[in-house]
Amino acid sequence: MKLGRFFPFILLQALILIFSGCTKRGGADDGRTIGVFIPGVLSGSPVYEMLAAGVSRAAEEFTARGGAVNVLVIEGGYNQAEWENKVTVMAASGSYDLIVSSNPSLPAIVGGVSEKFPGQYFLLLDGELAGNDHVYTLSYNQREQAYMAGSIAALETEALGGAPLVGLIAAQEYPVMNNVLLPGYRAGARAVNDRFRVEFRLVGNWYDAVKAGELASDLIARGVKVILCISGGANEGVVQTAADLGAKVVWFDTNGYAIRPGTVVGSSVLYQDKAAYAQTMRYLEGTLPFGTA
Repeated sequence: MKLGRFFPFILLQALILIFSGCTKRGGADDGRTIGVFIPGVLSGSPVYEMLAAGVSRAAEEFTARGGAVNVLVIEGGYNQAEWENKVTVMAASGSYDLIVSSNPSLPAIVGGVSEKFPGQYFLLLDGELAGNDHVYTLSYNQREQAYMAGSIAALETEALGGAPLVGLIAAQEYPVMNNVLLPGYRAGARAVNDRFRVEFRLVGNWYDAVKAGELASDLIARGVKVILCISGGANEGVVQTAADLGAKVVWFDTNGYAIRPGTVVGSSVLYQDKAAYAQTMRYLEGTLPFGTA
């Protein structure tokens, strides 16, 4: 009985050991496979859609030159607690010469996974980790991006005759949100008028549009005229509520003007597709400086 109970676990461990011994090291120009790990879902997530598009474009162009590159997209889902296990499974499979992802939480996750599977290579955007010979990271100047969003929100608020008050609805708290985005947004607003303050609210996840709409409604009732939303799929609730109640929205990362014309009044754009393309192409050409950030 006991052997029957533990046999699946023993088999899984054996498979992991086999896969880890077969991990590809990304040298030959033919037959390489790149895995794109999406920390969420692809559909409806413009930043991750850009990530996958940039990697795919580089692979297509490199293949057209005579190489052979396959791209597989793996969705990690919204539960961040499951991301490390899913990245571990990808690395353990030995199926990917390179794993590409984008999220400030990924460097810490990959640091641990890389210790278990030291032959696996990673390219991480929107994060920072130096000193690991199999990891290259590229981070964005998101303080400047948030600063621009804060200035737009404050200028629009003044144009609407509102009090020196702007809103920020985020999915969750995390180091980049607390230490970079929120302070940058506040500084941008205060560059317009140093009396501006930020009403900060959390949805608690990246998908609850109903909760986000309720938070937006409360902010508008408190006198907020313009809201920056950084809450993934929950952004839909912010935009709809703002449209219904006559408030405005500033969009983050992508061009959001077409989402709700007249409601979305500003966009601070991040060109992740270009970054993903350029860094993936460097990898394929053998010039990506692993170990640096």
